[in-house]
Amino acid sequence: MKNAKTKKVIVGMSGGVDSSVAAYLLKQQNFEVEGLFMKNWEEDDGTDFCTAKEDLEDAERVCDKLNIKLHVANFVAEYWNSVFDEFITEYSSGGTPNPDVLCNREIKFNHFLDYSLTLDSDYVATGHYAKIQRSANSYRLLKAKDSSKDQTYFLQQVPIDKFANSLFPLGDLLKTEVRDIAESLGFHNSRKKDSTGICFIGERRFDHFLSSYISNKPGLITDCSGTSLGTHNGLHLYTIGQRKGINIGGLKSRPEVPWYVVEKIMPSNTLVVSQYEQDLMETWLRISDMNWLVSPKLPCEFQAKIRYRQPDQTCKLLRAANGELLIQFKKPQRAISKGQFAALYQGDTLMGGGRIVASGGSDHRHK
Repeated sequence: MKNAKTKKVIVGMSGGVDSSVAAYLLKQQNFEVEGLFMKNWEEDDGTDFCTAKEDLEDAERVCDKLNIKLHVANFVAEYWNSVFDEFITEYSSGGTPNPDVLCNREIKFNHFLDYSLTLDSDYVATGHYAKIQRSANSYRLLKAKDSSKDQTYFLQQVPIDKFANSLFPLGDLLKTEVRDIAESLGFHNSRKKDSTGICFIGERRFDHFLSSYISNKPGLITDCSGTSLGTHNGLHLYTIGQRKGINIGGLKSRPEVPWYVVEKIMPSNTLVVSQYEQDLMETWLRISDMNWLVSPKLPCEFQAKIRYRQPDQTCKLLRAANGELLIQFKKPQRAISKGQFAALYQGDTLMGGGRIVASGGSDHRHK
């Protein structure tokens, strides 16, 4: 049983350096610290692509070194139903999903948070690079000190009340400082490579993975004028802005410069490509599933990110006559992708974010 004056925190331990140092820092702040490893994917699916087994071993070694208890929770069913199903549905409908945004909303700050309450915790903590500003009963999510590692973009769909009992110990640290702390403590994972991509895909070819869940449906590849250039195996295998793997090079009367995917027309199953990169530029997008962390009065100016690590883009958010939310950019944006998320900021404060459902403003495509 915990001391009445000691606050208990459950740290989401991934096996990486960030969560390891987060746990150490909380111990230094006199929290009662325990770790929890989340199993979100069945690595015994006949492949060796998911690193969950190795990650769990890394988490166990760190927890042993810190002398803290490590719990293991199985959220495989929850992940499949709340994240992976939506991932496949979005690809099937022509979009490009972001499972990291969904995982934070559905797993880390939902099921993990609820599970921690069964362990008599006061807080949960993760290795996210973000900061929480607390005042009275209100909370604001702020960008991390390390702008190159700031992860507030991935937290845009988490309801603001979920941060009341959340801690981000790394918000005021640089990534280099985190690695130095880990190395000084003798953590074996101090130089472990940051996880990138999606665990359930790992190092396997993305098109092979998707084709296991979505049937290939061949169709035409055309340019912006509708001229046929070849065939594709399925629109789900392409993303807006993609230039590799289109396989239509060497066409007579066409310059030897790259082709870009500029549109996916679902009703006719047509992939539209262009050799002009400016055909990827658009000036507005429409969003749904808006999650406000700080509610503004519209219309209002913001800085937006339509992908992780994108520099802030000045924009105006307004509500259309039909009630839809529209973002109008000061400068045209490259490769806006349906299914991705747009995060809205004012200064360092994350105001909210929503799913991109449409975009446009490119009336100059080359015919």
